[in-house]
Amino acid sequence: MSEAILAIVMNLTLAMAGAQEATLLFAGDAMMHQAQIDAAHALAGGKGYDYSACFRPVQPLVSQADYAVVNLETPIGEKNFTGYPCFNAPIEYAEALSDAGFDLFLTANNHTLDRRDKGLRHTIAALDSLRIPHIGTYKDAEERSASIPRIVNVKGFKIGFLNYTYGTNGFTVQTDAVVDYIDREQIKRDIEATRQAGAELIVAAMHWGEEYRLLPVASEKSLADFLVSQGVDMVIGGHPHVVQPYEMRTNPLSGRPALVVYSLGNFISNMKTRDTRGGALAVVKLTRDSIGNPTVSDARYELVFTVPPRGNKSGNFVVYPIDSVPAAWRPAAAAFRSALK
Repeated sequence: MSEAILAIVMNLTLAMAGAQEATLLFAGDAMMHQAQIDAAHALAGGKGYDYSACFRPVQPLVSQADYAVVNLETPIGEKNFTGYPCFNAPIEYAEALSDAGFDLFLTANNHTLDRRDKGLRHTIAALDSLRIPHIGTYKDAEERSASIPRIVNVKGFKIGFLNYTYGTNGFTVQTDAVVDYIDREQIKRDIEATRQAGAELIVAAMHWGEEYRLLPVASEKSLADFLVSQGVDMVIGGHPHVVQPYEMRTNPLSGRPALVVYSLGNFISNMKTRDTRGGALAVVKLTRDSIGNPTVSDARYELVFTVPPRGNKSGNFVVYPIDSVPAAWRPAAAAFRSALK
């Protein structure tokens, strides 16, 4: 039996078995500014850090997805926790994100090396200790080889995940540690390896673009063109700290829809301008056609908004679905929503 016929038979079997629909969710930049650290420390009585309330209002939305992904835009450290410009967050922060329902953490971003190689390695060790899957950075080339391709079976859909960053704020690795930087030749090899390993759909999470721009810049569009031309089904962007549009294209290799999300903005932060107080969750529906071929059949944004401690009863920074923010913050949330392009 040829590989093509075998694939059709397998897809039909999946379709008949009911593996016809799944939902993915992607969140933007999970920041950790000093005020967030201080609030969590105060809530814990100065003994540890309490982030338990931060994601409670949005947890049902995250948990409804069959697989949820977030960009961890801070190293996870042991002590001396700090916010901008060089982030370093306690392990309780990662625990809270995991408890909120996130299944995969992206670690390739411009703050990856804020605490240099030691911070990168400790972040990996901390996530591993919590049994949190992650991609984007690795303690050495051997670990990367064992991690990529990363293919996850989500309700019968075999999905490959990749993660890259444009840079690391001028810092470079000084040991055997590996950061997945944006390199088109390496990306091509990774995409092909992921496809050959059996991925039906491929996600490329990109840390790219220019900060605070409400529309994608030329570099984002060019890289999106390249990724879609290589057969990527979902391009998920972050870094600008504001929400940029998404669009549906056509995958030239398969003829299926390809989703390009330019920027999801901030999932949580202490940024205070109109456009940076919130973000978007990209909710993506996967289905199979009549002969079992997988496709990105629908996508939408669910907007979220961060309310600081003075605006809610928890005493912490809290992420709300935008239609559920406390009354005092509804004008700011409305201004955030109205500015979206």
